[in-house]
Amino acid sequence: MRVKFFTVLMLAVALFMSACGKSDADLQKAATDKLAADKVTGVTVVVKDGVATLTGEVADITVKTKAEASVKGVEGIKSVTNNCTTKPLPTPEPPSPDKMLEGTINEGLKKKNISGVTVVVKDGEVTLSGTVDKAKVAEVMMVANESKPKKVINNLNK
Repeated sequence: MRVKFFTVLMLAVALFMSACGKSDADLQKAATDKLAADKVTGVTVVVKDGVATLTGEVADITVKTKAEASVKGVEGIKSVTNNCTTKPLPTPEPPSPDKMLEGTINEGLKKKNISGVTVVVKDGEVTLSGTVDKAKVAEVMMVANESKPKKVINNLNK
């Protein structure tokens, strides 16, 4: 009788232990370790009732997706709530008015098949230098003036 009772008791304890599974703290540590092993940084994991919640700021959507997949792969995690945000993309600075003016003049010269002219713009003033055919000087000046600079300095060699 004692052997039967002891066997039933041990079986009940074994079932109870297997039903409990891992604690949230154990799952959280396992998920954090998995993220580190997968080289996912900037993500924090909190586990409650087997549900992992991810927070933090990541570089892009691929890192966000990778973090979620990594944590879903941890045995004992029931589901993952991914609250990670992606870093905003840097906004490129608009080109300076001088660079825009220089580009406009260079494009105008290119359209007229005029080469050999160097265009430098500083504070809205255009300086033209280089060597150009004497017959093309008027066209070069016209292209430069069409872009409405403050001033055009003609240092062209004819």
